[in-house]
Amino acid sequence: MIPATALKRTPLNSVHRRSGARMVDFGGWDMPVQYTSLVEEHHAVRQRAGLFDVSHMGEIEIRGVEAFQLVDHVTPNSIADMKPGQAKYSALLYAHGCFVDDILVYKLSHEHFFLCVNASNQDKDYQHILAANRWNAEVDFASNRYAQLAIPGPKAEATLQKLTPATLASIRYYHFLDSEVAGTPARIARTGYTGEDVFEIFIPPDEAPRMWDAVLEAGAEFGIRPCGLGARNTLRLEAAMALYGHEIHATIDPFEAGLGRMVRFDKGDFIGRDALQARQQRGLQRKLIGFEMRGRGIGRDGYEVLSEGRPAGWVTSGSPSPTLGRNIGLCYLPAAEAEVGRTIEVVVRGQPVEAVTVATPFYKRAR
Repeated sequence: MIPATALKRTPLNSVHRRSGARMVDFGGWDMPVQYTSLVEEHHAVRQRAGLFDVSHMGEIEIRGVEAFQLVDHVTPNSIADMKPGQAKYSALLYAHGCFVDDILVYKLSHEHFFLCVNASNQDKDYQHILAANRWNAEVDFASNRYAQLAIPGPKAEATLQKLTPATLASIRYYHFLDSEVAGTPARIARTGYTGEDVFEIFIPPDEAPRMWDAVLEAGAEFGIRPCGLGARNTLRLEAAMALYGHEIHATIDPFEAGLGRMVRFDKGDFIGRDALQARQQRGLQRKLIGFEMRGRGIGRDGYEVLSEGRPAGWVTSGSPSPTLGRNIGLCYLPAAEAEVGRTIEVVVRGQPVEAVTVATPFYKRAR
């Protein structure tokens, strides 16, 4: 474990500590895991609104007359059909077809792209893109220029609309615009990681404490709550959204992870293309699938999974679901056995406990 004095801190670190948040080491960052209780914060997001500090996430900007060519080469998803103001879920892949990281690509113009990457991977991602750059494009490590707040929940739009002249209802899902929030220049994106309607705002770091207070004040009438990474994890698990280091990593490819939609072979060459085509021709060896516990116990991350009494896979993420009131999880199984309705066993503290595979997402909001 990294000593507390060596942990990285977001611009809101002192705010979290003053507010009594329980802080943890999260990938080398000193981050709030909860303020009151994980369950209370989880329900606040599902029913009203929550506020998360996600300033530990990384940002990389790519500019230049050949910015498009570079981004198109390092990502498997198509960006040719993106319009300015649109965001798309994609990845950075190794030559062997597995994940460097999963990312969001924001298009400002054909010559300017903005990437949001995972906190623990930002240096690695930056070096990966730099090494691939043979075009007239500048790769800028921009994480120190941005703080990021996420506001998810049914009352997210009503909360944020009080603070911005932008018409939030006009921003479609996975779209964004540049405007102001509480008098501060901000990039406002309708992207997120909870399964709820959500806005993420990118702002200058020195404005983060004032913005945090402004959002909480604006959302007070709706019952907004500051939330920690504990609730962020249970929310994304209910929505079956992948987490790097769990569902995806350097030995997992997009097809295995159920993310084949981000791979567009028809777009032309990209890093990992040949390996992915070969993997696809061989057929899936394993596949990610959801499960619910039937016996008493929680299938935690890393637990072994048995099928017909023999070792078959492992749990990537598992937790009680505050929304559903059941113990849920995601696991990898042999592809031929990753079918809904299959009885499996999760080894909990050395004892096999019955579970059943289920369709995902576990939770989907009414639109």
